[in-house]
Amino acid sequence: MDVKTFPTEPWDLAGHAVVAAGLTDRAVIHAPPGTRPVTVGGRALVALALFVYEPPSPLTYREIMAATLVRRGLRPFVHITHIWVDSPASRDGGRALWAIPKHLADFEVTPDRYAARDIATTTLRRGRRLAVPFPARFTVAQRRDGRTLTTPVRGRVRISPARSHWTITGDGPLGHLTGFRPLVSVAIRSFRLRFGPARRG
Repeated sequence: MDVKTFPTEPWDLAGHAVVAAGLTDRAVIHAPPGTRPVTVGGRALVALALFVYEPPSPLTYREIMAATLVRRGLRPFVHITHIWVDSPASRDGGRALWAIPKHLADFEVTPDRYAARDIATTTLRRGRRLAVPFPARFTVAQRRDGRTLTTPVRGRVRISPARSHWTITGDGPLGHLTGFRPLVSVAIRSFRLRFGPARRG
């Protein structure tokens, strides 16, 4: 019998994070079927993010990801290209529910430093806290069996501007982003997000 070790969708997630956005070579982006990368000056938008999921999330774990912005016509989607977690249940759920290609990694997290061993490290300098939560609303698009699986994400985040410096392990799985320089960084001091359920199309 195949016993699922992860929660059913949707997942109601809470925690904190750091997100940085920049540009990369469009050639390294493989968009899901029916979509194409969003480009600026011929280069693709890419984001690096480190998340810490805390109670009352159904699972508590750390996560690092690289994601890019793609579109179908004028409709934008977030496409997760690389991602690691330190929870086997999160890895299994991400793959089974949303076609998110999660792998396992080891993490070290302090208030001003987030690190995923042999992958990437970021140091963070937070700006003034913004007191008002902002709505968050986007859709993740992933490839499954030659088709595109889309997953809505909805919630609220409390953010402040920040400066982040990223060190990418050159011979690691994000080596193609070595030298990444953020155009913008934000510290997500807290978030509440509902992830899922997924749908075809």
